[in-house]
Amino acid sequence: MANQFHVAQCKRVIGAGLFAGGPYYCAQGNLIAMNTCLTLPSSIKVATLITKTQNYASSGLIDPLSNLANSRVYIFSGSRDSVVVPGVVKKQEEYYTSIITSPGTIKTVYDIPAQHGMPTDSYGGTCGSTNLEYINNCNYNGAYEALNHIYGGLQVSGGFNVTKRGLILFNQAEFFKLAAPSVYGMDTAGYIYVPSSCQHGAKCRLHIVFHGCQQSREKLGDKYARNTGYNQVADVNNLIILYPQAKSNLSNPNGCWDWILTEGVFYFQLTRTDIR
Repeated sequence: MANQFHVAQCKRVIGAGLFAGGPYYCAQGNLIAMNTCLTLPSSIKVATLITKTQNYASSGLIDPLSNLANSRVYIFSGSRDSVVVPGVVKKQEEYYTSIITSPGTIKTVYDIPAQHGMPTDSYGGTCGSTNLEYINNCNYNGAYEALNHIYGGLQVSGGFNVTKRGLILFNQAEFFKLAAPSVYGMDTAGYIYVPSSCQHGAKCRLHIVFHGCQQSREKLGDKYARNTGYNQVADVNNLIILYPQAKSNLSNPNGCWDWILTEGVFYFQLTRTDIR
């Protein structure tokens, strides 16, 4: 979903950190294609996806692709990932390199022996094994590596002793005026981490983190928002971290983001005042 959001909203987003995901429009609105976008990289035709992206941009359905020219992209795939195999993630690299040609803007990491999940340096299950939280202790700080590549010059996080007061549960329902959040596959509440410096007037940037399947609030509570490492980096670098929360339903039992586009389009409408 981070990839879908990055491409579609590239006028407003300066970069993306992508963990275990395929390229934009991979599923092409078809549930059958879901297997292709998880385990069958040979069936992913990047040239077709590029053409579709260009058509969307030309029609004004997504932002002009010229905004991606200087975008910074971090791509991670665990070498033991059996859910979204590394070959699929490498198709994402192929997709981005077809659009972004500036040297050094795309960073890839394929050599960490991680199973499917978010890699951290001190929390989660055994790196190469599956666990129900899909957070892997790989002695690798994925959140820092991704954020530092996107923004540059960040301080390393100070560990996991970040104050609990900075993580706020907020009402998502107020952003859905026409129907309940569940109609859009969304929870009624989400999380946002606001460092003390930002609460007291510092100029801070906003970073949006999309959880993975089975990692939403209804499945893990605040474990994903608290333990994946983003807050620890944010705390010493004036970053606000927004964790919007999807919700499961009959057609989406794992609470995944709708990157397949089976339930309609969900998007954030950002304004210039949202991101500083």
